[in-house]
Amino acid sequence: MTLGLINANPVVHAKKERIARAEDTHAADAVDSLDVFGILLSIPSSSENSVRDIRDPEHPYSLEQLSVLSEESITVDKKLGRIQITFTPTVQHCSMATVIGLCLRVKLLQSFPLHFKVDINVSPGSHADEASVNKQLNDKERVAAALENPSLRQLVDECLFSSEL
Repeated sequence: MTLGLINANPVVHAKKERIARAEDTHAADAVDSLDVFGILLSIPSSSENSVRDIRDPEHPYSLEQLSVLSEESITVDKKLGRIQITFTPTVQHCSMATVIGLCLRVKLLQSFPLHFKVDINVSPGSHADEASVNKQLNDKERVAAALENPSLRQLVDECLFSSEL
């Protein structure tokens, strides 16, 4: 057992095999949940701007491997230009939930045009401090302040650009 970890023994799932789209079946400016999931998990066929899988801040596994994020947890409203992501921390008292949400937000800001409204929330009932985490993740000023913190920004960058997976 590793000391200092919130969830020392997470359940790790196998990565699902992704099937590349044979052709672009939607307009260039249209986005669906597979596009978002592909960008978040760096599926090369879904994004020209591919990076590595987003790594969990506490473990050397991707958010997909820990079942923190799935394609089903992403909703896209094309008419309103809104992307809704709901993620599930591995434990209810996860202190890294805000860091995970911040990683998701930074990745989407880097990958999508600014006209998309992004809402990121923890799954209902999945975190002991759900309302507070959701408020922090969807407050522009709090997000900007968090990204100005050099150590927090370094942690986010490590999760986004890690080659440890």
